[in-house]
Amino acid sequence: MTTQNPDPDRLTAEGVAPAGRGTILLLACGALAREILDLKARNRWDHIDLACLPAILHNHPEKITGAVRDAVVKHRDNYDAIHVVYADCGTGGLLQAACAEMGVEMVAGPHCYAFFDGLARFETRDDITAFYLTDFLVRQFDAFVWKPLGLDRHPDLRDLYFGHYETLVYLAQTDDPALTEKAREQAARLRLRFERRMTGYGDLETTLAGWAAAPV
Repeated sequence: MTTQNPDPDRLTAEGVAPAGRGTILLLACGALAREILDLKARNRWDHIDLACLPAILHNHPEKITGAVRDAVVKHRDNYDAIHVVYADCGTGGLLQAACAEMGVEMVAGPHCYAFFDGLARFETRDDITAFYLTDFLVRQFDAFVWKPLGLDRHPDLRDLYFGHYETLVYLAQTDDPALTEKAREQAARLRLRFERRMTGYGDLETTLAGWAAAPV
């Protein structure tokens, strides 16, 4: 599907092809669609198009590398540059190797929690017992956490999955009281302490700004 003003909810659910009018393509995880669209609009990056892969790949990291590779091959003849808006995201270095092979850049870091928090800051934290949520995961908690883990059918599995966690850390991209309250409720459902950190877009914003300004 091609659209001039893509619906972020559809981007996150299905993946959307770019409008094809820019010189740079961001090939992104659908879980980052809202944030990228906001940054594009705010900075008037009209030379950048966005194509998102389905956000459900978040739950299937073994499929990410192949999906990204296929998308780069599909779109690369139409753009001067393609950048991959994924971190490693559980691929065990396979995505980085594939991007290096194809000559495309990707976002640095192990996952979106790290680049939203800021890699330098994240690396100093001792958060081994923290379970993270972003704005996207707060909105999509049931679809991406609760139901895939079977907790809607077998709540007794909570201890199996979350017994070693102590705190639910909500990394907030936006200052939204309604989302904060939802995150607090989700922490209570998991019987975890609640902590909110206002991160904004962190290293995602600085990375995209660098790509947007670079000559192609």
